Amino acid sequence: MIDNSVLEQMIKEVMSGMKDTSYTEPKKTSGGRRVTEADYPLSEKMADVIKAPTGKTLEDITIGGVVNGSVTANDVKIAPETLEMQAQVAESVGRDAFAKNLRRASELIAVPDERILEIYNALRPYRSTKAELLEIAEELEKKYSAVINGKLVREAAALYEKRGRLKE
Repeated sequence: MIDNSVLEQMIKEVMSGMKDTSYTEPKKTSGGRRVTEADYPLSEKMADVIKAPTGKTLEDITIGGVVNGSVTANDVKIAPETLEMQAQVAESVGRDAFAKNLRRASELIAVPDERILEIYNALRPYRSTKAELLEIAEELEKKYSAVINGKLVREAAALYEKRGRLKE
């Protein structure tokens, strides 16, 4: 079992190191403009732009569609583009850290849920070697184009090495 003070110190180190890392240039919306606080809530003010990963619009997703089977679970998942729009709204009100979290989440949409849980467990202290964590980072970057998350795993590997928290 890990001491809470050690865990707290590790979290502080990771957070301090994240100030200028994991940033990607914000993308433009399909209309070519940035989304701001004035566009929030997106479901009301940009309903015509928001689409599920399957291409269905908010108007296409109805209770009737759920009942008759024309709306599936995949139709109600959030799309990476929607998370990017939410990130832009967050940035427009000075919530840069939240915007970074939304961008990390948007990358993880492509990663199967089961694999995310495996990665989560691998990132726990003493569960992985440095090489195993670097393999995960490579997988995230190459297989899923999750560059921000790959960088985060690399940072965790370096911190775990420094703190002696890697599996031997």
